[in-house]
Amino acid sequence: MIESIRFENFKALRDTTLPLSRFTLIVGANGSGKSTALMAILALRSPREPQFSQVRSASAPDSTSVTLTAKWKEDKNDYTITVGWPSSDRDPAFLADPGNQENRFDKPRKALYRARVFSLDANAIAAPVQLQPSMELAPTGAHLAGVLDRLRDQNPERFEALNEQIGRWIPEFDRILFETPSPGDRSLALRTREGNHVIKAADLSHGTLIALALLTIAYLPEPPSIVCLEEPDHGLHPRLLRDVRDALYRLAYPEGANEKRDPVQVIATTHNPYFLDLFRDHPDEIVIAEKVGLEAKFSRLSDRADLEGILADAPLSEVWYSGVLGGVPAGT
Repeated sequence: MIESIRFENFKALRDTTLPLSRFTLIVGANGSGKSTALMAILALRSPREPQFSQVRSASAPDSTSVTLTAKWKEDKNDYTITVGWPSSDRDPAFLADPGNQENRFDKPRKALYRARVFSLDANAIAAPVQLQPSMELAPTGAHLAGVLDRLRDQNPERFEALNEQIGRWIPEFDRILFETPSPGDRSLALRTREGNHVIKAADLSHGTLIALALLTIAYLPEPPSIVCLEEPDHGLHPRLLRDVRDALYRLAYPEGANEKRDPVQVIATTHNPYFLDLFRDHPDEIVIAEKVGLEAKFSRLSDRADLEGILADAPLSEVWYSGVLGGVPAGT
């Protein structure tokens, strides 16, 4: 598990450290570094994909190098993973392995390779997909029909459990169905509880499609080792937010769902006060992202010595919205 990521001159994150837990919710205003933090996970996974000009802080001199340093803890072993970009697009990025620890370093490197960042898009989720032997959910949620088709065939118990959950989340529907719009293609549909009407994916609400994609990620038999979600609450009714939290906790804390697999490290972003309120009793899972001038900073909520006095009996959302905790737009 990644315990922290140190940023040096990485876009708006010129000099800050992001603390991480099994589950981490990053809350802050637009432009406060939330999306950049998720981008860093991809950069740690594939350091040679982004170029120096794509990751360099705009306010840093052209000659300044860019560095990410991840602290990784696995069982009783600690690792340091360093990714750097020299001060030119002509020079490739590098991944520094700890000396003489190549074999021990395999597990965190494989975990990073299996990390995925999702920014779910309803139109991509609804699109038909050409079936392939091994289908994976795309960052936008595309290929969902193929992923669910495979889940139905290879893990029918999980598919039935997912059907039960979608019926609980959105009681209007009781079953996931599939259509074949053209040879070799699959598309999704949902069946209404009353009347058994078939509603094609293209006719479902954006919130319903996002909910279905989130549930699918939570019920995958072999989920990614690290799941990053940009605003998983976006487009969903406030009454569904507790269900979204529980689905993400299912990934991060499999023992609570009687799942016999390794925990998934989950990192999610939000600026939804209703979603934030659900984590009031877990300040160790909340990170405040705040823009200070041209730079963004991260701080873990539980590290505030005055937290108990600030919160008192007030909802966390109200305290955050007031600006006392930081992470709100400047001037509000």
